[in-house]
Amino acid sequence: MNINKLIRRIKEIPKETKILIAIILLVIIIATPIIVTNLNKQKLIVYNGSNLDENRYPKYKELIDNLASEHPNWTFTLLYTKLDWNSVIRHEGHSDTRTSPLNLVPYSSNYSGEWQCEKDKDKTYDTGDWVCASTKAIEYRMDPRNILNEERIFQFKELNYNEEAQTIEGIMSRTDGSFLEGESVAKALLEAGKNSNIDAYFIVSRLIQEQGKDGTRLSRGYEYNGTVVYNPFNIAASGNSTSTILENAAEYAYSQGWDTLEKAILGGIDFLNTKYINKGQNTLYLQKFDIIKKDKLYTNQYMQNLIAPGSEAVMLQNQYEESDTLDSEFNFIIPLYENMPEEICEEPKNE
Repeated sequence: MNINKLIRRIKEIPKETKILIAIILLVIIIATPIIVTNLNKQKLIVYNGSNLDENRYPKYKELIDNLASEHPNWTFTLLYTKLDWNSVIRHEGHSDTRTSPLNLVPYSSNYSGEWQCEKDKDKTYDTGDWVCASTKAIEYRMDPRNILNEERIFQFKELNYNEEAQTIEGIMSRTDGSFLEGESVAKALLEAGKNSNIDAYFIVSRLIQEQGKDGTRLSRGYEYNGTVVYNPFNIAASGNSTSTILENAAEYAYSQGWDTLEKAILGGIDFLNTKYINKGQNTLYLQKFDIIKKDKLYTNQYMQNLIAPGSEAVMLQNQYEESDTLDSEFNFIIPLYENMPEEICEEPKNE
C-alpha cells in the first residue's frame, strides 16, 4: 500500500474511532515509563510459602520453609533487590580506584588462603590487623542461602523494638561483667530502644562488637581538646593507624558534645537511626552491605569487617535465647538477587 492509499484509509475512519484510538495511544504512552520504572524498583513482599519463584531464586524456599516450620511466630519478608549477583560481588570486591577495600578480614591463620584478596596479598589496613577480603569470601558471606539457618538467621532480623521480647533482665544478662554493666545502664538502653524503635538487644550487641566486653579508650573516656569524650559506637573511627583512628573518632565525639558515656550512647543510637535504619538498612546484613537503592549503592556501609554481621548476629540471638524470647514475633528480611548461581557459595579454605 502506497502512502496516498494509506492517507485515504485514515480519512475514511469514523471520527469516534479516531478519538478512541488516540485515547488508547495516550494511555499507552503515559503508562510505559511507569512500567519501566517499576521493573527497576526494589520491593518488599511478605513470604506466604508459595510466592517465591524457585527457578529464578534457587534453593531459597526450602531453607525458609524449614525455619518457618521450627518457628511459627517468625515471619519472612522477601527483598527484591533488582540487582545482578555478579555485579554486586564485583562492586563489593577489590578496586584499584579505592584507597581502602569495602571488605576486610582479620589478618590471622583463621582467615588465610582463599579468604584473602590475591591482588592485595599481605597488604594490611586499619590498625595493621586487617587484610582485603577475597571475592570468594565476599560471595560466601553475602550469599543469603548461607544465612538461612538456625545459626546465622539473625543477620536478617528486622531491627525494630519489641516490648515483649526485650527486657531489662535480658540486657543485664548480656552486659554482666562488661563496661555496660548495671541496672541503670540496662534501663537506659531499653528506654533508648523503645524511644527510637530500635531493637535494644541489637544496641547491646553492636556496642560489645565495637568495644569488646571490657571496653576501649573510646568507651572509657578519651581526652580531646581538654575534654574527655566518648564514642562507643566507633563512629568516624577510620584511618590506617591506632592514633589516627582514635583522633578521628574523638574529634567526631567532641563535635557532638559527647562528654559522657550516656550522651554518646544516645547520640550513637540517633546516628544509627538516621544514617541507616531510616534508609531501609534495618538488618545487620543491610548495614554491612549497602544494596538499598536510596543513595549511591555500596557506599553507606557501617563497617569494613566482613565477619561482623555473623558474630554480631550470634550475640543478638544468644540474648534472645537467654531471656527465653527466641520464639517471639520476629520478622526477617531476606535479599533476593538476580542471576544467583544454582549452587550455594562455598566457604573459602585456609592455607
